[in-house]
Amino acid sequence: MAISMESQLQTIFEDVVKTEVIEEAFAGMFMDTAESERMKLISCLGAFRQYWSTLPQESHEQCVKWIVRFIHGQHSPKRISFLYDCLAMAVETSLLPPRMVCQALVNSDSLEWERTQLWALTFRLFRKIIGGVDYKGVRDLLKTVLDKIQTIPNVVSSAVVQQLLAVREVVEYILDRNACLLPAYLAVTEIRKLYPEGALSHWLLGSLISDFVDSFRPTARINSICGRCSLLPVVNNSGAICNSWKLDPTTLRFPLKGMLPYDKDLFDPQTGLLRYVLEQPYSRDMVCNMLGLNKQTLNIAQHKQRCPVLEDQLVDLVVYAMERSETEEQFDDGGTSQLLWQHLSSQLIFFVLFQFASFPHMVLSLHQKLAGRDLIKGRDHLMWVLLQFISGSIQKNALADFLPVMKLFDLLYPEKECIPVPDINKPQSTHSFAMTCIWIHLNRKAQSDNSKLQIPIPHSLRLHHEFLQQSLRNKSLPMTDYKIALLCNAYSTNSECFTLPMGVLVETIYGNGSVRIPLPGTNCMAQGSVTPLPMNLLDSLTVHAKMSLIHSIATRVIKLAAAKSSLALAPALVETYSRLLVYMEIESLGIKGFISQLLPNVFKSHAWGILHTLLEMFSYRMHHIQPHYRVQLLSHLHSLAGVPQTNQNQLHLCVESTALRLITALGSSEVQPQFTRFLSDPKTVLSAESEELNRALILTLARATHVTDFFTGSDSIQGTWCKDILQTIMNFTPHNWASHTLSCFPAPLQAFFKANNVPQESRFNLKKNVEEEYRKWKSMTNENDIITHFSMQGSPPLFLCLLWKMLLETDHINQIGFRRGNQTPDPGHVFAVVGRVLERIGARALVAHVRTFADFLVYEFSTSAGGQQLNKCIEILNDMVWKYNIVTLDRLILCLAMRSHEGNEAQVCYFIIQLLLLKPNDFRNRVSDFVKENAPEHWLQSDWHTKHMSYHKKYPEKLYFEGLAEQVSPPMPQQSQYLPIYFGNVCLRFLPVFDIVIHRFLELLPVSKSLETLLDHLGGLYKFHDRPVTYLYNTLHYYERHLRDRTNLKRKLVHAIMSSLKDNRTPGWCLSETYLKFGMNPREDNVWIPDDTYYCKLIGRLVDTMAGKSPGPFPNCDWRFNEFPNPAAHALHVTCVELMALAVPGKDVGNALLNVVLKSQPLVPRENITAWMNAIGLVITALPEPYWIVLQDRIVSVVSSPVLTTETEWVGYPFQLLDFTACHQSYSEMCCSYVLALSHAVWHHSSIGQLSLIPKFLTEVLKPIVKTEFQLLYVYHLVGPFLQRFQQERTRCMLEIGVAFYEMLQAVDQHCTHLSYMDPVCDFLYHIKYMFTGDSVKDQVEKIICNLRPAMKLRLRFITHISKMEPAASAAANANAPQPNTVSSPAPQSNPGPSNVPLSVAQ
Repeated sequence: MAISMESQLQTIFEDVVKTEVIEEAFAGMFMDTAESERMKLISCLGAFRQYWSTLPQESHEQCVKWIVRFIHGQHSPKRISFLYDCLAMAVETSLLPPRMVCQALVNSDSLEWERTQLWALTFRLFRKIIGGVDYKGVRDLLKTVLDKIQTIPNVVSSAVVQQLLAVREVVEYILDRNACLLPAYLAVTEIRKLYPEGALSHWLLGSLISDFVDSFRPTARINSICGRCSLLPVVNNSGAICNSWKLDPTTLRFPLKGMLPYDKDLFDPQTGLLRYVLEQPYSRDMVCNMLGLNKQTLNIAQHKQRCPVLEDQLVDLVVYAMERSETEEQFDDGGTSQLLWQHLSSQLIFFVLFQFASFPHMVLSLHQKLAGRDLIKGRDHLMWVLLQFISGSIQKNALADFLPVMKLFDLLYPEKECIPVPDINKPQSTHSFAMTCIWIHLNRKAQSDNSKLQIPIPHSLRLHHEFLQQSLRNKSLPMTDYKIALLCNAYSTNSECFTLPMGVLVETIYGNGSVRIPLPGTNCMAQGSVTPLPMNLLDSLTVHAKMSLIHSIATRVIKLAAAKSSLALAPALVETYSRLLVYMEIESLGIKGFISQLLPNVFKSHAWGILHTLLEMFSYRMHHIQPHYRVQLLSHLHSLAGVPQTNQNQLHLCVESTALRLITALGSSEVQPQFTRFLSDPKTVLSAESEELNRALILTLARATHVTDFFTGSDSIQGTWCKDILQTIMNFTPHNWASHTLSCFPAPLQAFFKANNVPQESRFNLKKNVEEEYRKWKSMTNENDIITHFSMQGSPPLFLCLLWKMLLETDHINQIGFRRGNQTPDPGHVFAVVGRVLERIGARALVAHVRTFADFLVYEFSTSAGGQQLNKCIEILNDMVWKYNIVTLDRLILCLAMRSHEGNEAQVCYFIIQLLLLKPNDFRNRVSDFVKENAPEHWLQSDWHTKHMSYHKKYPEKLYFEGLAEQVSPPMPQQSQYLPIYFGNVCLRFLPVFDIVIHRFLELLPVSKSLETLLDHLGGLYKFHDRPVTYLYNTLHYYERHLRDRTNLKRKLVHAIMSSLKDNRTPGWCLSETYLKFGMNPREDNVWIPDDTYYCKLIGRLVDTMAGKSPGPFPNCDWRFNEFPNPAAHALHVTCVELMALAVPGKDVGNALLNVVLKSQPLVPRENITAWMNAIGLVITALPEPYWIVLQDRIVSVVSSPVLTTETEWVGYPFQLLDFTACHQSYSEMCCSYVLALSHAVWHHSSIGQLSLIPKFLTEVLKPIVKTEFQLLYVYHLVGPFLQRFQQERTRCMLEIGVAFYEMLQAVDQHCTHLSYMDPVCDFLYHIKYMFTGDSVKDQVEKIICNLRPAMKLRLRFITHISKMEPAASAAANANAPQPNTVSSPAPQSNPGPSNVPLSVAQ
C-alpha cells in the first residue's frame, strides 16, 4: 500500500526534531554539540534527498509547502531554527530550488507579524537564500514581501520592532544596487504600483523606499521634456495632429511611460492645455484627438463617452466669457467677446450633441460657479448659448434635463420689475430675448407632455413675452429689423407659429416665381430673387432655426432637380445656402448633407444646371471644409468625369476646374492622412484621363512631403503610402517631368520618375503627322467625310494644330474655302465645318488636342523667325482663344504649364504663356476691371449678383465656339443652352492655374524676369485667392533652395501678393511694420540685415497671440471666413512667410531665432521664458531644413564645451543643473540647460520626418565626441523624452537610437577611469528595454555589454542574460577587483543555486 507524501515527510522530519522526556522536562538546559547538530542535519538531508529524488516534478511545490507548514506548526524557536538550517542547506546544495522555498515561506498563512520569532527567523532564512533566485522571481517575491509588510498595523509594541526589522533587511538587500539581484527598474515598478505618487510607504521601511524611489528621479528627468506643461500647439497646424498632445480622458494627465517618479507637474491634470485648445476656433477635431473621443460611436448606446473633465473645462470657459463680458463695453462690434461667445456656442452644441458632455450637469455646474459672483453683463449671451442647444434638442429629450436652466435664471435675473424690450434693429436684441425664448420652449414642452411642471412667465420677462405674442399676430413682417429672427428663435418647436416667420425668410430668397432674371450665357434664366440673407440675420437665428432653413433649401433644390425645372435657382438662394454651410454646428444638414445627399440626388436626376451650381459654390464660396469632405468630393468628380452627359464644354470645364482647386488646395498635413484612406483603391481619387489633374496631384504630393519632411532621411518610396498612388497615376496617364521641375521633388519622388521614364514623341514626328493631316484636310472635298475623318474616335489629336496652320498660312479661316463640286469656295462655310468637327470631338477628347497643340506650339515658336512672324503667331493664338472661342485661356495655359519641355524649349513654352497673358489686352483688361470693381468679402455683400452680371455683360464667357459661328455669313443662331453661372469667370478660374504657372517659372532661372512682369500685371488677382498666405508659405518653403540667392524675386512675390490685399485688410494684419519699412527696400547695394530686436518682436507677436492677449497683436476678424481657422495659426504662418522673405540665409535666420532665448535679450521676460521657447519651436519647425538644422550645431557646441568635457569645470550634481525649470527659478541656469530646454521645445513641435534625422545626428555627429559621463548624460537627457514618439511613429529610428546609446556608453566606459553615475545610466537603459525596444536590439548590444567594466556589466547583465553565457568569467573578473563591500552574489539565471564567490562592485 502506497504511503502518502505527508506520512513520509512526517517520518523524515519528526525523527530529527523528536526529543527525550528529560529534555522536555528541563527545557533550555540541554544543548546539542555543534557536531551532533551537523550529524542530525546531514542525516535529515540524506533521508530527504533520497525521498525527493523519487518525487515526480509536479509534486515538488506541494512537498515544499508541506515542509514549510510543518516548520510553522512547531512552537519551539530552536526546532524552527534547526529546520530552517536544514532548508538552507538543501538550497545551498542545490537540492531545493530557492525560488520555490522563498515563495512557500512568504506565502504561508502561519507567517504573521504577531509570531515575532517565527517572523524574524523566516526572513533571516529568506535573506540567506534569495541570492539564488532568478531576477523575475526576485521581483515577484519583492511584491509579496511588500504586501506582507502592509499587514503590520501602524501601532505595535516597541518590544517587537527589533524582531520585525528582519523583513526590512530583506527588502534592503533586494534593493541593494550592488547586490544586483534584479534590475532596480523592476523593483521601482513594483514599489510604485503599491505606493503611487503621493502615497507614503510603510513605517517599518522608514526612508528605505523613498530613498530608493528618489534614486530614480534622474531617470524620470532624462525621460521628461523640459517645461512640457508650458508647451502649447497651434490648432490645425500639421504638428497638432501627432501623438505629442494626447491626454488621458479621465484624468487629463500626460500618458507617461513607466512607473517613474516624474516631476509633480507632469502628474497634474493638464487643464491649461485642454482649455487653451478648446478656446481656439475650429479645434473640436483636435480635442477629440487629444482625448481619444470617437464621434462614430454616437449611435451606439453602450458607447456613450461622457467626459467629465471636458465638461468642466467647457463650464470654465463659459465663466471666463462671463468675466470678459463684464469688462467689454460693446458687443456687436466683432470684438473678442462676440467671437468668443460665437465660438462657445458652436463648441457646446458639438460636445453635448455627441454626448461627450451632459447638458444638465453643465448647467448645474455653471450655477455653482457663478453663484455669488455677480457677473450679470454676459447673462444674455450665456442664455443665447443655452438656447441654441435647448431649442434643437428639447423635443427629443426629457423636460427634466432642461429645468436646471431656471435655477440659472433665478441667479442671473434678480430684477423685480419688467426688463424693457431692447432695440430690435440691432442684432444683439436676439440675445436679450434668449431667456424669454427658453421659457417659451420649456413651456411648450411641458404642454405637449401634459406635464405638471408648467412654469408661469417670470414677471421680469413679461414685456418681452408680450412683444413676441403681438409680433406673431402681425402678419406682415419686414426684413429690415430682427423681428423675424426673434419669432423663429422663440417658436421653432411650435409648427403653427413657426411657419409664418420661416415662410417670410424662405420666400425672400426663393423669389415669388413670377419674376425672372437672366444669368450669364445664352438662354439661361433664373428665379428673380438676388439679395441673399445677410450674415447678421443668419447669426441671429438659433441653430434650430438655421437647421430648418437649410433643410428647407436642400429639399427644394432636390425637388427642383427631380422636376427638371428649366428655371435656374434664384441667386439669393444659392448665396444664402453657401452662407449657411459656414456654420459648423449644423454640419450634419450642412456640408455633410451637401456632399452625401444633395450632390448624389442632383446627379441622379441629371440636373446638370444645379450640379454646375453646386460645384461653383464649392469652388468660390466654401470655407474651412474638413479635408475628408473635400477628398470625397474629388472622388465624386473623378467618377462624374466618366459619365457621357458631362462631356459638355461648360460642365466639363467646371468639373476639371473644381477638381484642380480641390487638389491644389490640400494642406500639406492633410495629404497623407486623406490619401492613406484610399490605399486599397487609389483609382477613386485619381483621374483616369486628365494628365493635368494627375500632374497637379503629384506636385501637391511633392510639396506636402517636402513641407512635412515626410521623406527626410529616406531615398526611396518603397513601402510608403505614395507608391501605389504614383504607380496608378503612371498607369492612367503616363508622363515625364522636366529636369528643372524634377530637381525640386523630394529625392524618393525623383528616383521614382527617373525609374519610370516614359518615351516622348519626337517633335519631328509630330510635325510630320500635322503636315500629313493638313494635306488630307486640303484635299478632301466632301463635308461629311471631313467631319467624320477629323472627329473619328482614335484618330490622332491634331485638329487644333491644323486650325493653327490654316490661320497661319492664310490670315483668316474664312479665306480658306474648299470646293463643293464646281462651286466657288464659300468663305464662311469652313467655320460651320470646323465647329461641327469640334462639337463631334467633344469636350473630354478635345483636352488631348489641346495637349498636342501645346507641344506643337512650342516647336513652332522655337523655329519661327521672330519679329513679325512672332507677332503673327501670338495674334493667331489670341484669336483662337478670344475671337473664335476654340479653347479657353485657363485650359490652354494649364496645358502649356504642365508640359515637360527641357532647356530652350521650356523657355519658349514660358515665353508663349507670358505673351498669351500679357501681349494682347484681352486678358489684362478683364483682370484689371474685375479687380477694380469687386471685393473678395462676399459674405458682407448684398449686391454681388449685380456686379457679376455687369462684368459678364462686358466680358461674356463664350464656351461653345461662338466665335466660329459668328464668322459664318449669315451668323449661325446660337443653340447652346448655358448652365447657370453665379460666381465664376475666366479670372477666378485662372487663379489656381496662375499658382501653378508661378511655380513653373520659379523652377527655371532664365525666366525670372518674365515672372516679375507677370506679377506686376496680374498679381492683383491674388486679392481673390482664398489662401494667399498659405500659397506664399508653401511656395517660399518648397522653393527655398531655388530662391536662396534670388532675394529680389522673393521680395517681388511677397510684395505682389500682399499688396493685392492691402485695400481689403486692416493695417498690421500680416507683415510687421519693421519689415514693410526696411524689408521691401529693393536696393541691391544696401541689403537690410535685421538685428536681434527685430526677431524678438516677431516672436513676441506670436507669444502674445497664443497667450490670448487683448487687444491682440493682429486685428480681430471673423475666423469663419478667414484663410486660417484661428489667431495662432494665422500668426504662425505670417511669421514664417516674413522670415522666409528676408534677404538673409536660412542658417542665419535660424541662429537669430535661437538667440532670442539663448542670448540675454531685454525684450524677453524671464518669467515667461518657456512660452517664448514654445513659440520658437513652432516657428522654426515650420520653416525649411536650413533654418532648423542649426540647432544641431548649438547642441554640438554645448556637448563639446568644457562644462561637459572636463570634470573640474562642473559644479554640483549634474541632474540638478540639467533641470531647466528649477535652475531658471533659482537664477542658476547655464547655457547647457537653456539649449536642452530649447531643443526639447523644438523637437516637441517637430514632425516625425524632422525627428527622423536624430539617429543620424547621434551616430555621425555626437557619438565621436561623447567621451565623458556628463556628455553621455546630456545626450540621454536630450533624446530620451522622444523615444515614445519614435515608438509610435517610426520604430526603426527608435531601435537605431537604442543601439547608439550603448555605443556611446562603451566609448565613455573606455575613456573614463571612474564612473559616478552608473546607476542612473543603467536605470535609463532598462527603461528603454522595458518600455520601448524589448529584445529587438539585444543582439547588437550584447557584444557591447560584454566589453564594459565588471560593475557595469553586472548591472546590465539582465539585458543580455550574460549570466547564462559566462558566470565564471564574470565572477572571476569581480573576484580580482578591489572589494569595498562583500555581498551574496546573484545566481546565474540558468542554475538557480547560489555561488559562494563574493562579488564586489568596483566603481
